Amino acid sequence: MLTTLQCWPPALSEEQRAQLTDLATTYSLANGLAYLPNPAPSGPPTAAIHAPFTLIPTPYPRDLFTKAQKLQQIYNVLYSRITLDTPFLDRVLGAETGVGEVDEFVGTLWRGWKAIRDNNGGKELQPLHLGLFRSDYLIHRASPESSELSIKQVEFNTISSSFGALSEKTAALHRYLFAITGYYGAASCLTAENFPPNQTASGLARGMVVAHEAYGSPSASILFVVQPRERNVFDQRRLEYELVEKHGIHVVRQTFDELRSNASVSSDGLLTVKVLGRPQPVEISVVYYRAGYAPTDYPTPQQYHVRFEIERSRAIKCPSIPMQLAGAKKVQQVLTNPGVLESFLQDPKKGAVFISEDLAELRDSWVGMWGLEEADGVTRARDRHSQLVLKPQREGGGNNIYKSSIPAFLDTLPDKEREAWIAMELITPPDGSKNWLLKAGEDQAALKDVVSELGIFGWAVFGDDSPIQEDAAGWLVRTKGKDSDEGGVAVGFSVLDSIVLV
Repeated sequence: MLTTLQCWPPALSEEQRAQLTDLATTYSLANGLAYLPNPAPSGPPTAAIHAPFTLIPTPYPRDLFTKAQKLQQIYNVLYSRITLDTPFLDRVLGAETGVGEVDEFVGTLWRGWKAIRDNNGGKELQPLHLGLFRSDYLIHRASPESSELSIKQVEFNTISSSFGALSEKTAALHRYLFAITGYYGAASCLTAENFPPNQTASGLARGMVVAHEAYGSPSASILFVVQPRERNVFDQRRLEYELVEKHGIHVVRQTFDELRSNASVSSDGLLTVKVLGRPQPVEISVVYYRAGYAPTDYPTPQQYHVRFEIERSRAIKCPSIPMQLAGAKKVQQVLTNPGVLESFLQDPKKGAVFISEDLAELRDSWVGMWGLEEADGVTRARDRHSQLVLKPQREGGGNNIYKSSIPAFLDTLPDKEREAWIAMELITPPDGSKNWLLKAGEDQAALKDVVSELGIFGWAVFGDDSPIQEDAAGWLVRTKGKDSDEGGVAVGFSVLDSIVLV
């Protein structure tokens, strides 16, 4: 298994790579594995480019893939329970005793959520939440001498978990290339049965449908809150088409600024949105955020005002503010503290009790983490900087501090801001794996040493007095050059990939 990973990819001639490139680029454009060009147009698009991808799928250990899928359903329940634990979120992330004291973005979200609770008797008007989650992993090799491989969690995403639809398209692309070329018989593992199915779009849409039905108004629509001039629009539109074509649920797409003029919340919490061509504002059952995860989505107080108005409505949010806060890196770190995981998964007051083996499997997927505010947090980070990454409470890529950059960063970090950062041990993928990466505008794929990150999607619909409905919902692979620390596709660090099981 390790040998397969280290000897990848199999040899392909220049003529074979040229044929794969031609087949792959035309398939991508014909099937919506695409982006809008940069910069995205301000009006209707008139052109598209193919998304970045690998020419050949990456080998992935079958047992580790199975384990990641199993863990997802435990994580679905774990993060649902964290979302519902208001005292925990107040303590860890609040602006009075937690990260929100020193992180303005986290603090602003928390203060808005607390004001909504205070105005409604200490709770939200809508008790139900929808989570569309993604847990990301790297393969870890404990030492150069070891042949043992494991999966280690990079992060858990609770907002705008993107590329679900395009990951499905990428898996279909590789199956198509295999069907047409057989990959020229280049590797014995490249057989049809080793390409795992991937129905991420329908899986994520299923979570939205369950939430929509729980809301209880069949004629209502689902609101997608999006960023202006979104380049990754085809990934989002695929979910919309799934909802309208297979479930008859209409989707409204608007930005925060458009919602400033078009959204309103009645005294009893009904959220409606004005839509072009509709004589009356449309009732909203579910709000799905593909924006709102970074401070740049809130350039003025008006965008926060829109977010808080939606939060106080009786529409089901994906995510609600507490769910977004639950996805903070600080929560990921606090979960590693003694007794915290047990408090969520082995307390019968919170629902079904998980066995100790389940908790051990979760812990086995973690690396060491600590907060910089701890007594020796900064000292440990300095001493071990070559083996660490420092992470703030941010999503979207490009925010972390790695290895040799850590000491100088710590020199400039004010003491009071330490609580906003966690230190995390670096995961060590096995050496030797390569792949052919193709980006739009390049006529040839580039062979690079790579690292591949597996993301497992899941959904959950839950509330204080409602049993959790949840399921896994497909997977994503992002592959990047090994010289890149960051991993986001949307920000240009990675390309889309799929897997062949070995």
